Amino acid sequence: MPEDISSKVSPAPTPEPNRESQSAPSMDLGPGPGINIAEEFGTAQRNLPPAKIVAIVLGVAAVLLGIYAFLARAKPQGGGSVDNITAVEVPDQNMVMVAINVTVHNSGEKSLWIHDIKGKIATDSGELSDEAASAMDFDRYFQAFPALKEHALAALPPETKIPPGGQAQGTIVVTFPVTQDGFDKRKSLSVVIQPYDQPLPLVLTK
Repeated sequence: MPEDISSKVSPAPTPEPNRESQSAPSMDLGPGPGINIAEEFGTAQRNLPPAKIVAIVLGVAAVLLGIYAFLARAKPQGGGSVDNITAVEVPDQNMVMVAINVTVHNSGEKSLWIHDIKGKIATDSGELSDEAASAMDFDRYFQAFPALKEHALAALPPETKIPPGGQAQGTIVVTFPVTQDGFDKRKSLSVVIQPYDQPLPLVLTK
């Protein structure tokens, strides 16, 4: 008769208790204060001054910049005047030739060198301008139109040098494509003198 196998089967080993499970239970720290990330890194509301103060500072800065720009802006290096104007009509050419006497003052701290000179008139139909004629042509113009010579001075040519605090006087001759009547009815006449190394010209108007 076969042996009873079930009686010989050894009982299953009892598992050892888990050591990790027997370790001390984790500590409950309770609700406690939380960590605010926004406060950790700061916010514009906390780090910037009040908006009203920022606006006042920006306003003061803008005013100071405006004052500096006004004081530092470019100004003409001098002044002067238009002293005499003589115009004659060129027959059958719808044109006048004009001799203009001018005085130029140098109010700067360095010499004023004239680069070029122009005459300009403002009329009802707009502005007209012309480069000053060469001094070499004055005798020819005066012979053709003696009236131009009546009040003329020596020519005031480009390259004239005016020392600091000094002045220069002279005559320029220009032409405009208008009749004598149109010239007489002009709104204004100006002499525009552009010095070397100066951003703004001297504009003498009469």
